[in-house]
Amino acid sequence: MERSKVYFTTFKTSFTENIPDKLKRLILTAGIKDIDFTDKYAAIKIHFGELGNLAFLRPNYAKVVAGLVKELGGKAFLTDCNTLYVGSRKNALDHLDTAYVNGFTPFSTGCHVIIGDGLKGTDEALVPVNGEYIKEAKIGRAIMDADIFLSLTHFKGHEMAGFGGALKNIGMGCGSRAGKMEMHSEGKPYVNQEKCIGCQMCTKVCAHGGVTVTEKKAFIDHNDCAGCGRCIGVCPKDAIEPSFGKSNDVLNCKMAEYSKAVIQNRPHFHISIVCDVSPNCDCHAENDIPIIPNVGMFASFDPVALDVACADACNAQPVIAGSVLCENKENSHGNHHDHFHLTHPDTNWKSCVEHAEKIGLGSRDYELIEI
Repeated sequence: MERSKVYFTTFKTSFTENIPDKLKRLILTAGIKDIDFTDKYAAIKIHFGELGNLAFLRPNYAKVVAGLVKELGGKAFLTDCNTLYVGSRKNALDHLDTAYVNGFTPFSTGCHVIIGDGLKGTDEALVPVNGEYIKEAKIGRAIMDADIFLSLTHFKGHEMAGFGGALKNIGMGCGSRAGKMEMHSEGKPYVNQEKCIGCQMCTKVCAHGGVTVTEKKAFIDHNDCAGCGRCIGVCPKDAIEPSFGKSNDVLNCKMAEYSKAVIQNRPHFHISIVCDVSPNCDCHAENDIPIIPNVGMFASFDPVALDVACADACNAQPVIAGSVLCENKENSHGNHHDHFHLTHPDTNWKSCVEHAEKIGLGSRDYELIEI
């Protein structure tokens, strides 16, 4: 079987070619022109960044992709679905405000923004998958209405998935609010009572009323908890801990099956930008310093190969001093060859790509072609 082709270029530029020009050349070399865009709607799935976070992709990258779609005769729009947790993107109005504040306006990107699952995150299409975990995925309707699907991903760490790559951008990102809840439902955190100081940060961020504080101690009711893990990220004392076992692996497998629902039966193409590799997701209202130096830009028709190629390239990089990864490496005797596992030891990113390969989304075996 022929290995999947993943195309790569560094951020090194010249006086005659800047980074946007180089990204366009990368995408064209990777073969995007093989897709017939003529009079077709093309959804460009991107993360607009939570307010306060500065690690998300600059709108300049989106402008390149949207502009190329239009050059090829297509009709492009940027899209994402509403978040499960409380934040600046929990409904379409707040989401659009956030996108515009962060620079994703039609004037800067050359195309409009459409929130995939509508005003309240309930406008969804039910897409048959018949997977091991998901039988019918709940995907934002506007995304499923598109003729062509493109993913433009900021590759970074993630506190539950290990890293946020193409498959997470597609699977978790395109799920409606109900879809996100379905993917998260296997893993529900608990409170380490000895560490908890009763600050109530967890109660403020919980969208489902699953956390209560009595006698200066928080308690999570798993009957109301959606398992989104947002409370883990905001706790200043690391008192909220994920459930151990297979919960994160199940989340990754569900994301793979949701990804299949999004890209099956239509043309698709994927781009990942590996810069500002923050330890956590861009869903946070803050971002820590990067864990590794900037790597470059990748493109492929195969999202599985793309994720593996990005992970391999990241793991070949040195660790940035003072980062979370650096601190964990100094205090750990674990796997020092996997930057993402060492950043979040309770995660296993390989479970996602392994399951994605198993269900036919792509191959972990790839050929890296540098331009």
